[in-house]
Amino acid sequence: MSGMLIVGAGLAGLTLAETLRAEGYEGSITLIGDEAHAPYQRPPLSKGYLLGDIKEAQLMMRPAEILAKKHIDLKVPTGTQSAGATAIDRAARQVTLGDGSVMAYDGLALCTGARLRPLPLAGAGWQGMHGLRSLDDAKAIAAGLETAQNVVIIGGGFIGLEVAAVARKKGKQVTVLEAADRLMARVVPPLISRFYLDLHGSHGVEVVLGAAVSELVSELAGNGSRVSAVRTKDGREFAADLVLVGIGIIPNVEIAQAAGLEVNGGIVVDACGRTSDPAIVAAGDCTARRLEDGSLRRLESVQNALEQGKSAATALLGRERPFTAAPWFWSDQYDVKLQMVGLSAGFDQMVTRGDATSSKFSAFYFKAGKLIAIDSLNQPGDHMTGRKLFDRGLSPTPEQAADAAFDLGSLLA
Repeated sequence: MSGMLIVGAGLAGLTLAETLRAEGYEGSITLIGDEAHAPYQRPPLSKGYLLGDIKEAQLMMRPAEILAKKHIDLKVPTGTQSAGATAIDRAARQVTLGDGSVMAYDGLALCTGARLRPLPLAGAGWQGMHGLRSLDDAKAIAAGLETAQNVVIIGGGFIGLEVAAVARKKGKQVTVLEAADRLMARVVPPLISRFYLDLHGSHGVEVVLGAAVSELVSELAGNGSRVSAVRTKDGREFAADLVLVGIGIIPNVEIAQAAGLEVNGGIVVDACGRTSDPAIVAAGDCTARRLEDGSLRRLESVQNALEQGKSAATALLGRERPFTAAPWFWSDQYDVKLQMVGLSAGFDQMVTRGDATSSKFSAFYFKAGKLIAIDSLNQPGDHMTGRKLFDRGLSPTPEQAADAAFDLGSLLA
């Protein structure tokens, strides 16, 4: 029996499946996961879950029984049998699964997500070495934090800094080793990087910039080796009983590439999530969206997974629902919530609203006089108003944005 087949049971895949039902699709829907869990939230893994404030049951978005009530068939690994997809036969409209079974489809959605970028050093698999992408990863890190004293984070991006904040709250000695000359350099301008450098320093984290990791040091532990230190190329050594590697992710595009779909830094899709095959859509971290000017953009965010999932489901039904909203993101570290809307790359003017020496201000970024992004720290009102402004194509002047007495909401009237 054919129907809609969704490879990947994360937020994008779940959203796609539920949108198909909400839009009136009555055929079969199969959601294929590669983890032995029902769909769950990933953002809390590096924050509330590691702290112990959020329990595993609270992470679950839809238990299998709820999906069953919506007539969505969830397939996850059982025992040693993998439920993940291994190959696509586009001509026959069939997908081969890890257990050797074959499923036919009328429409196929690829929500394959991404995997951790590995640390290219000997010892990356030793005890005490961790990455954070899945619930099982988070469980292992939480267990390690119970006994660890010296935590080394390799990579000063969102995940690394969020885990650093958790580890400090748990009283651990924390060192962050960042190869670049500033924190979160890929996603925020220097002003925000400096703020977070000072923030982590004020909480006792040792942040080392320009730190090229060259070697992992081990000690014997039972039948294997356990990490005991991390060395950098300049000869420094940092004691570690737990190491988190947070150096980025790699989109899972192999199954799409092998099937002949267009791939370029991600599975290439249009604003509606359509791939180069009209019967196949894609959504989430695995995708690279082609913009109107022909360039490609790959986003890693909750919003992207949600909106692409909705757009892709609608496309499978032969309808148009382009995802065009400005991208937004957030990060929680200590008592600071960073909320971002738009993309600041290429800005030629920046103004701040509020006291930039405090932990409560917003930075507004302009290009040729037009607002292109806002970073808000503990200023949720600025963030929400900014999202509305972007959605309506409105822009304050730099002078209006910098004037805390000016009501940005008045531009929406």
